[in-house]
Amino acid sequence: MTNAITAIALAAVFIVLCLGLFNMMRGGSPNRSQNLMRWRVGLQFAAIVIVLLLVWLKRG
Repeated sequence: MTNAITAIALAAVFIVLCLGLFNMMRGGSPNRSQNLMRWRVGLQFAAIVIVLLLVWLKRG
């Protein structure tokens, strides 16, 4: 179960990263790129919190 949660969090970060790179490569809207970057940073934070929480729960 913990591996699935971690994989989902990492996949979400990867998908948003790829969307941002694709938008930048095709010369898309700078506002969209900025929005995707904000989502990526937020998802990265959430993924780190999830991983740390899961490690803490496994140790306890």
